Amino acid sequence: MKQQVFYIHGGSAYSDYDVFLDSLRSDIPRDLPMLPKVKRWSETLREDLGEGFEVFTPRMPNSQNAKYEEWKLWFERHFEYLDQDVILVGWSQGAYFFVKYFLEEDPLPFSVKALILLAGPFEPDNFGGEDGGDFEFDTDDVPELAEKVSKIIFMHSKDDPVVPFRHMEKYQDVLPLAEYVVFEDRNHFLQPDFPELIQKIESCV
Repeated sequence: MKQQVFYIHGGSAYSDYDVFLDSLRSDIPRDLPMLPKVKRWSETLREDLGEGFEVFTPRMPNSQNAKYEEWKLWFERHFEYLDQDVILVGWSQGAYFFVKYFLEEDPLPFSVKALILLAGPFEPDNFGGEDGGDFEFDTDDVPELAEKVSKIIFMHSKDDPVVPFRHMEKYQDVLPLAEYVVFEDRNHFLQPDFPELIQKIESCV
């Protein structure tokens, strides 16, 4: 049986709708036809992991101004397709989502082999104009995450300009038994390849 991996991408979330509208007025549109195509590691995650893995990469709703309840609903719509011992991978807003989900929702109907959180926020902050929206959770409850998932891996870069490295340090304070992988110069993991992530997922099997 193939090892299932369920990946949730990043996004933006705003508590103030007017701030979101301001971002639409000021942001430069992405993927313009006159600009070169930028490769991202997440686009080739399935190919990079290979035939031994079944990789889910759902497009989460309204990622420009994400809402927790919408992401929760769409995540749960996939439950019927998931087996035991799933590896969950969340990047940025996706990592924020997974932490909130595990802290606030009923246990999953399947077991989780590992939870890998990439550049994940710990609490509301200025994430380049957004603040994390309604993905906020009670940080006093974060130690409970270790009771719900046996293997938790955090990966973060010290030079991350979107989610400051201090967020990982706050996780370290309250989840000392989790695994922490620190990079010096990987930005917000906006890179074409991520071999360290591939190796970490493979090591969990």
